[in-house]
Amino acid sequence: MTLGRLYEEWKGAVRVALIAGFALLGSCTTYVQTQVAAFSDWFGTDATDATRTYAFVRSAQQQNSIEQKTYEALAANELAPHSFKQVPDASANYRVELSYSIRGDMVTVRQPVYYDPWPMYGGWYGRPGLTAEADTEGGERGINMGPTGYVDQSYPIFVHSLQIRMTERESGREVYKVTASNSGGESSLVRAMPYLIRSALADFPLGNGTVRTVKIPLDKTGGVGNEAPVTVGTNEKVATPAPVPAPVPVQ
Repeated sequence: MTLGRLYEEWKGAVRVALIAGFALLGSCTTYVQTQVAAFSDWFGTDATDATRTYAFVRSAQQQNSIEQKTYEALAANELAPHSFKQVPDASANYRVELSYSIRGDMVTVRQPVYYDPWPMYGGWYGRPGLTAEADTEGGERGINMGPTGYVDQSYPIFVHSLQIRMTERESGREVYKVTASNSGGESSLVRAMPYLIRSALADFPLGNGTVRTVKIPLDKTGGVGNEAPVTVGTNEKVATPAPVPAPVPVQ
């Protein structure tokens, strides 16, 4: 086998691999994956659909906050399907508190490095000094390829967190607390918040001590997908969220 023919076979193999990779990337469904943990004494209350009235309560820092008001509206939309009705504080059976944060960090990923031993042939990336291996019939079987080394690449990552706490207004007794967190390259908490709230309140009320992963699908434009809910594991859930303005995907 001539070197030119061998090069053409390599070139074709690379083209097929690249096309296959892009096809897989294009067909994959994108998800926002959120970790959820719940503590509940809800089943110890006399709560019924008729008694699920609530009012939001704010900390001193949240008073007169437009951001807080925006998040409360999102939470109200997710509480409504569970028969919750927002009323003035004086007539509410429950108080709902929202607390949230965003934290920046760096993550380091080790990636392989490839060199081009024959740049005159158009850019095949393999190891310098590669030799063809002979097959059992004396022909050339292939090339022993692999990375020549590795390099560490650092990327910014942001952790978004939300806690929703419910207490009885008259007694102050905590009856439900759920936390949700996800992480990715999204530096805006407001874009992550719809996913945190939907994940936290999906399947309300969760049992005491429940820990699970909630995955919310997105369509190709970065909006909310319309896939049907599917349970994909004991502690993993694919949730179909209620319609809200579509934020930019976070991973």
